[in-house]
Amino acid sequence: MTAITSTEHASYAELSSVTRERLMRASTASLHTLLFKRGLRNTFIQNVVQMNNGTTQMVGQAFTLRYIPAREDIDTVAAFRDPKHPQRLAVETVPAGHVMVSDCRQDASAASAGSILLTRLEYRQCAGFVSDAGIRDSGAAAEMNLPIFCAKPSAPTNLTKHHAVELQVPIGCGGVPVFPGDVLVGDADGVMVVPLELADEIAEEASQMEDFEDYVLEKVRNGTPVIGLYPPTDEVRAEFERYMAAKQ
Repeated sequence: MTAITSTEHASYAELSSVTRERLMRASTASLHTLLFKRGLRNTFIQNVVQMNNGTTQMVGQAFTLRYIPAREDIDTVAAFRDPKHPQRLAVETVPAGHVMVSDCRQDASAASAGSILLTRLEYRQCAGFVSDAGIRDSGAAAEMNLPIFCAKPSAPTNLTKHHAVELQVPIGCGGVPVFPGDVLVGDADGVMVVPLELADEIAEEASQMEDFEDYVLEKVRNGTPVIGLYPPTDEVRAEFERYMAAKQ
């Protein structure tokens, strides 16, 4: 059986450099709050954690790969000899600055990538790797500069559980819908999915929100009670605006 593949990238706008820079300093917590205010509740990929040592912020548009359950007569080691194998094709066609996102049906009993493929993604300047399955070679992955988010370390090859079928289609990852071109932001808390059409305005608001929360943290560290400060009263908001004006 030949796997179904698609190497034609979906048509979507490129993320602007300004929006990318703003999202690089935005926390996933702030992004969730801003999306929640717009009625979007299911935007945080569940049961996925950062595998890198240290802090590695991730921002990039989604390049998707969908898997179905593996079948023993098809998913043998010989399957990887096919140059059109969707997993291999994904690694070699994901555009620089994009995040490769794998839909493995939240089954982490097998890996979705290992150090060789992850190193190739890093070399090709991929913005990150996200999977709701496991990864192999987690010790090596932890030392990579490529941001890596997955469910857990998992030694079994993906062929034991996951049959790759197609690229650049809508998928589910960790219970969250991900469309090609959506913006993924990852930090120590996990990964948020920001719909592309909202990315610019969310990024602008997040930048303002981070400034305000930095101000609030400074006040709290100096003994100010939270009530009336967060969320702010009109007086606190006016004081914050004076504080920001003085910094410019």
